[in-house]
Amino acid sequence: MRDGRSVAAAFADFRPDAVINAAAYTKVDQAEDEFEAAFAVNAEGARHVAKACAANGCPLLHLSTDYVFDGAKRGPYMESDPTAPINAYGRSKLAGEQAVAEVLDAHLVLRVAWVFSATGTNFVKTMLNLAGRDELRVVNDQRGAPTAARSIAAALWRLLEGLSSTPRFGLYHFASEPPTTWHDFAAVIFAGLAERKGEGALPKLVPIPTADYPTRAARPQNSLLDGARLHRHYGIGPADWRGELGKVLAVLAA
Repeated sequence: MRDGRSVAAAFADFRPDAVINAAAYTKVDQAEDEFEAAFAVNAEGARHVAKACAANGCPLLHLSTDYVFDGAKRGPYMESDPTAPINAYGRSKLAGEQAVAEVLDAHLVLRVAWVFSATGTNFVKTMLNLAGRDELRVVNDQRGAPTAARSIAAALWRLLEGLSSTPRFGLYHFASEPPTTWHDFAAVIFAGLAERKGEGALPKLVPIPTADYPTRAARPQNSLLDGARLHRHYGIGPADWRGELGKVLAVLAA
């Protein structure tokens, strides 16, 4: 990603028909102190991939984030809403979106939010790792919709199929439902854990405001995304995160 020549060489080896760029620097707090590293992957890396796609005549599906917004809007964000990232990670991802659009016409940028899965670092795994504590203080004034990596993968596959027939390039939001808060998401996680392993000694969840849980990087208070445009152009509707959470818990809590 950081080396344009290496990216070009990979394209020459594999000769792709289409490309999905899911690579990213995602350490949100660390990005405040390592902005150059985050920018190198999220912005310049995206530019390298887009340039290689342009040179090889193939479309690019590029994943982005709700963090390009400041979170001040009351309702879900639409693609037409102005961007205003409030942390370094968000600025690097926005620069990546802009680089892709600048270099390659045949691009589709898909913004997602609150991603979770059975692998990698994410909120669900963090909560399960902390399940042995007596009490957990969890933020309850940030709103979003958890999005399963499996749901994103399924949406990307359908987009690839759509691009092969009647492509509608540009910027899209992939939404999940229903809206929730980090605190309420944690409550659903532990309820699912209790169903599988019994009540046991699950932690008491204490709702707290963002101000009582300081982080190195600021977080948007509203991460909701409006997916109407994606549904209108590609027939991909909102994903219900609760069913996907059950599948993740079946793996992690087995």
